Amino acid sequence: MRLGHIDQMKAIAILCMVEVHTAAILPPEGISVGHPAAFVAAAFGGMAAPLFVTVSGWGMHRGAKKRFADGLASRAWVDWVLPRVVVLTACQLLVNVLLAAERGGRFEWHTPGVLTLLAIAALLAPLIARLSAQSLAVLFTLFAITPLIGGEYTGSELTWFERVDAAGASEWFERLFVNGTYPVLPWLALSTLGALLAESEDKPEYRRFILVGGAGVLVASIIVSVRTGTAWALTEGDAILTFFPASIFFVFITAMFVFIAHEVLLLNQQRGRLNLAFLEASGRLTLTIYVLHFAVLGLAANYMLDQPRLALIPAFAVTFAHTLAWIPLAILHQKHCPNLSLEALLRRISS
Repeated sequence: MRLGHIDQMKAIAILCMVEVHTAAILPPEGISVGHPAAFVAAAFGGMAAPLFVTVSGWGMHRGAKKRFADGLASRAWVDWVLPRVVVLTACQLLVNVLLAAERGGRFEWHTPGVLTLLAIAALLAPLIARLSAQSLAVLFTLFAITPLIGGEYTGSELTWFERVDAAGASEWFERLFVNGTYPVLPWLALSTLGALLAESEDKPEYRRFILVGGAGVLVASIIVSVRTGTAWALTEGDAILTFFPASIFFVFITAMFVFIAHEVLLLNQQRGRLNLAFLEASGRLTLTIYVLHFAVLGLAANYMLDQPRLALIPAFAVTFAHTLAWIPLAILHQKHCPNLSLEALLRRISS
């Protein structure tokens, strides 16, 4: 049985991903990092990926629990895990080609990214599915604090195009595990958080613990920022919260906001305040929308190579039109061709 608030959460995650990626390809003319518009776009971006990875972890944990309830049979492992690893890795390569750097995009064809992160999470899902909620909380914390011991290996000095490139196999594995765009360490913490969310459906005290802990880390981060005179949050650079690489503060604080989003959507569904069912179709197609929106952005990036940047209002109009367009498209898809999607393909080949 599908849970409406989870599908809504997935929808918000993928729509935020579309928004931030579109804003990156179509940045308005004359907008600096400190501009309020840039702050709004960065705020969406800062929550998009944590939400996306967490809800993906939730789904994989639920699927693994069902498949591996009776033990870690090797045939079940191959039938369930292998299709996910193959499809996610293939989709990552496809995304890289669609938004290739040489055509105005952001990736090299071999770049590890969020989908290769999820492929690693799929490999580990059968093992993680055997853990209790308490053990998942410990595992989440261990993954989250890995930037403490990563040091220079986290690649804090890397530029974007260094982060998405690799000179050889060893550097490629560095990008995959410690210093790419979405390295396994510490981003696997948020996939584990999804498993913890799934395990805490009937244990609201666990969710409250995450919320209280995250609030404490948030207050601590602000105090450190004020006392040291360091910027509180930047996409990259010298700040308390950074996305590239993901800092410890970033992981814990975004975990709190992910759980806040869950609690708000769950409470809204239980009390029937706002009807957000129109979002649920998008939430059922997160992987499909993720890949397809890069096809659109690839065309846009290639076109914009020889064009001046758009002004603020047209750029925002295009960005939000592209973001919101996926809602009616997903609804139409679910009505007329629900079996034509990457999600449906995964269900067929892993049944």
